[in-house]
Amino acid sequence: MNYLSTIMENKLVVTIAVILVTFAIRYLALKLVGKKQRRNGQDQRSLKSNIKNLVIFILVLLLINLWADEIQRFAFSLAAFAVAIVLATKEFIQCIIGFFYWMSSRPFRVGDWIEVDQYAGEVSQIDWIKTTVLEVNIDTYQYTGKTLSIPNNRFITSAVQNLNFMKRYAIHSFVLVRDDSNINPFSFIQQLRSNAKLYCHDFEDVALRYNQIIEHKMGIKITGPKPTIEVGTTELGHIKLEVTIFCPTDQTMEIEQKITADFFALCQGEQTESVLAE
Repeated sequence: MNYLSTIMENKLVVTIAVILVTFAIRYLALKLVGKKQRRNGQDQRSLKSNIKNLVIFILVLLLINLWADEIQRFAFSLAAFAVAIVLATKEFIQCIIGFFYWMSSRPFRVGDWIEVDQYAGEVSQIDWIKTTVLEVNIDTYQYTGKTLSIPNNRFITSAVQNLNFMKRYAIHSFVLVRDDSNINPFSFIQQLRSNAKLYCHDFEDVALRYNQIIEHKMGIKITGPKPTIEVGTTELGHIKLEVTIFCPTDQTMEIEQKITADFFALCQGEQTESVLAE
């Protein structure tokens, strides 16, 4: 009895016994149906199929009931393993989700200029995990030579600015400061504005059309295309000129240098006249 009890406690042996008994019962049931079919001449294929399916169903229920504890522990282990995998690959999963977000919304394309987390550049490649960007100095509009790899999950968690219109024309602003209180900027501001307009004259018509295209696409009014110069003071009381020009991106620094040179030259002229007057 002890030997039989030990065998019955072995689930593997019980499983094999249950399978053998179940298939034996199925074999006998199918044999009986076959004899009845030959005796009556009726088609019993549907009954045979039902018997096979019923026996397999009962066998599965018996095995599940027999191995319920082990299946439950395995399920918990599998769930814990799945959670560990998800935690370990969370960033990659977020990057893949970010890629699908980009595919569905298309906020930018390869070749566009974008800015993400204060990093700006031209998109050169997009894959499932990352977006490769050729860094651009947003102040000088020049390539820095650096290549950035931005994880795609940044497109979900951070604001993405499409700067594509800046590839050709840019709204460039800069500030000129002079600490000489004897200089009156209003005496030469018109001359400085005329000079700025002259520097932008060659591309004035193209800039106007491009400005209108951007305004139509964005649905808002933007600065340009005429240059603007506003006079103000800093917190320390120094003279400050805020200059804004709408010009080709590759000419921004050149025009800025010309206007800066004119500003200091006019300031010097104003200072000389003030000295002579004294």
